[in-house]
Amino acid sequence: MSQQEEHINALLQQCKKGKQSAQLEIYNRYYKAMYNTAYRIVKHSSEAEDIMQESFLSAFTKLYTYKGEVAFGAWLKRIVINNSIQQYRKQLKNNEVALEGIMHKVEDDDGIAVDNGTTEQKAQKVMLAIKQLKDNYRISLTLHLIEGYDYEEVSEIMNISYANCRTIISRAKENLRKKLTPTYL
Repeated sequence: MSQQEEHINALLQQCKKGKQSAQLEIYNRYYKAMYNTAYRIVKHSSEAEDIMQESFLSAFTKLYTYKGEVAFGAWLKRIVINNSIQQYRKQLKNNEVALEGIMHKVEDDDGIAVDNGTTEQKAQKVMLAIKQLKDNYRISLTLHLIEGYDYEEVSEIMNISYANCRTIISRAKENLRKKLTPTYL
């Protein structure tokens, strides 16, 4: 076990005893990654922040269920992903559609098309294309490519079969390729 893992385990033991300084240190180590994970699923900053906060509260109150079979960060990330997907499904039921999901500007404020030359701009183009995918494609692709979950883990998280998971991710990749490939007539 590495020194970092030992330190985290010591902090977790202190958290179980209710020590707030240990909870704050755990929070400070993981909050950025957990926020980013939530944001990629719900696509709204304030909701991602709420989900992150609720996930930390849930993790600290249910810390006794953490068995140490996986890294604490992975256990916490699973909580964040589950809460994010649950929130996203609530949004769908309420027919809340983010304005950014509907409107996309191709040009900047001056009306001049943006050059797609830099790596950062290409990455933004890919992220924009991912946001335009169907929900199940976007979520499965985010979990697999960005969060690094394998097919089995994605199928468990999304509550679908392994074969269906592979099919969805394959189709999502194909749709993403189509969105990123310029069409020539």
